[in-house]
Amino acid sequence: MCTNMRALDFTKDRRELKTEGFTVKSTMKNSVVVGPPAAGAFRERPAKPTAFRKFYERGDFPIALEHDTKGNRIAWKVEIEKMNYHYYLPLFFDGLCETVHPYEFFARQGVHDMLEHGNAKILPIVPQLIIPIKNALNTRSRQVICTTLKVIQHLVVSGDMVGEALVPYYRQILPILNIFKNMNINSGDGIDYSQQKRENIGDLIQETLEVFERYGGENAFINIKYMVPTYESCMLN
Repeated sequence: MCTNMRALDFTKDRRELKTEGFTVKSTMKNSVVVGPPAAGAFRERPAKPTAFRKFYERGDFPIALEHDTKGNRIAWKVEIEKMNYHYYLPLFFDGLCETVHPYEFFARQGVHDMLEHGNAKILPIVPQLIIPIKNALNTRSRQVICTTLKVIQHLVVSGDMVGEALVPYYRQILPILNIFKNMNINSGDGIDYSQQKRENIGDLIQETLEVFERYGGENAFINIKYMVPTYESCMLN
């Protein structure tokens, strides 16, 4: 009987109490402090339904899918230069969150086509493009981030003063770039393939920051450095 009681007491003494650190319970006997939960900075976040998909399914875009020897492309039913950029360009940017065909293809290619032909129409619309860009980056999806970074680079060089117009919005765009800046694929042949396809997030972020600095004017670097402390100027040489 005494032996059984001692065994029971010993089992009770060995019973562990899991608790968080820096609490009263953490100082109690048999308490085991568990680590903090993962922050989830790199965890993908599902995108909300996009306005782009809604408008596409309603047939509101003057576009169709066309196949040629080089692959798929958009067949525009109107001249791109005559389109209402204030109305359509933010909608196409909204579609950058899409990862499913054909929405992803039409949004991505539509943005590039409109930036290619927009010229002076693009600068006044820059403020309307920030929230769609931020939403796309905030998905944390590697595919979406790579697509958006390529679009940002195209946007910066798409018209005069666009790069400088983006400087006030670095605080909304650069935090995600700072998180993923050092993320590179470091295993096997993946390095070569990702570089050929320009899908290496770390490289694309570095390219994007350098484009921001080159086209953002005299205040670009200091603002980039504030948001991405590890960034070094590409203009020193």
